[in-house]
Amino acid sequence: MMQTSAPQLPIVLEDVHVASGSTRILDGISLQFDAGAPTVLIGPNGSGKTTLLRTAMGLIRPDRGRISWGGSEDASVARRALVFQRPVMLRRSVADNLRYALAVAGVARARRGARIDELLALVGLTAIADRPAPRLSGGERQRLALARALAREPAVLFLDEPTASLDPAATMAIEELVRNVGASGVKVVMTTHDLGEAARLAGEVVLLHRGRVVESGPAQQLLGHPATEEARRFMAGQLLI
Repeated sequence: MMQTSAPQLPIVLEDVHVASGSTRILDGISLQFDAGAPTVLIGPNGSGKTTLLRTAMGLIRPDRGRISWGGSEDASVARRALVFQRPVMLRRSVADNLRYALAVAGVARARRGARIDELLALVGLTAIADRPAPRLSGGERQRLALARALAREPAVLFLDEPTASLDPAATMAIEELVRNVGASGVKVVMTTHDLGEAARLAGEVVLLHRGRVVESGPAQQLLGHPATEEARRFMAGQLLI
């Protein structure tokens, strides 16, 4: 059973700036991620979505501004997990990838076998537990990456375009898994380029452009009736420059 009581929420970013050399990647971001339905970050390429995920995860320290997790600026990262767009698999079996993840998470050896079975069932990989991970399809790799992240029993799960380049069937499987994880009490914050996916999964949507928040709010409202001209153009498929 996932434990989500650790004080990781809300995640609050206050006037957060992140730069690479002279390039501003995040430019005065102020956001709050609360418990509840998934928060989905959208925006054109280069808008800062992935950097925002990594900063909210705690992997990037802001150049300016403040970020806190459950009211603390130094909360343990152990209850947060991030799945990258192209996760790297260990050259071991599916089950052994999970066994390693559980060991890193500090799960007692005696509990690992049962927990591996639980995670495999959750992501639908039980039948291929002994298959070498490098031989998995793109959708299977992404499900394994999610299972490895969930091995940490996170309170918050960050997903960077989890369905990018997947076929419709694999996308549907990942989306269903995201729904199930969110329904279990884990806060999901994810990026996507697919507005349909945002509509299907999000409770809240945040639109980024040039490292700034253009608009944020309930998914149905923002996607259906955007308030800003930039958001209206983006929803219409017009390039934001």
